[in-house]
Amino acid sequence: MATAKKFSTIINEVMVDDLFTTIDAIKATPAIAKFNFRIHNQWEGGSQNRSTVDRFYGATQDLSHPKPFVLEADEPAILLGKDMAANPVEYLLHALASCLTTSMVYHAAARGIHIEEVESSLEGDIDLHGFLELDRNVRKGFEGIRVNFKIKADVPDDQLQEIAKLGPAHSPVFDSLVNGVPVSVTAERM
Repeated sequence: MATAKKFSTIINEVMVDDLFTTIDAIKATPAIAKFNFRIHNQWEGGSQNRSTVDRFYGATQDLSHPKPFVLEADEPAILLGKDMAANPVEYLLHALASCLTTSMVYHAAARGIHIEEVESSLEGDIDLHGFLELDRNVRKGFEGIRVNFKIKADVPDDQLQEIAKLGPAHSPVFDSLVNGVPVSVTAERM
């Protein structure tokens, strides 16, 4: 006798039943919610750096990606780089955009909201007076970041705004930027 195959509800290409199974598992065993993400960076010369993303810890175990991800970083020529890759603050905007989008899509799926398309544009303003220590009253990082979403979903305008708020309400990157996070820095000899 053939057994019935269980199909997961898929909304926004998210397997919603699996999402709720994960939530239930975390409720039952809170320790599996703890993750530690890692990156190894190597200076390549000038403004060029290469980071490798390979291993991480989660669900009470050491894990690895099927193959390492390599992230190249550089600066534009006007900032004395070779313009061979995005610069670190552009990566920060990418991290924010992708985390906001993923958070929005997952939480919309969990609420049964179908999204057809999402695009975002991000802009951030930096004044080099801070980085170059020309004015100690100017911060070294972004002075402000603006995010604009374009969302295609069959919902009324007020619900569209609610969908857009799901990203900032749940994004770990947004939370880290807006609320700050302790960062410790150490050094040792090679």
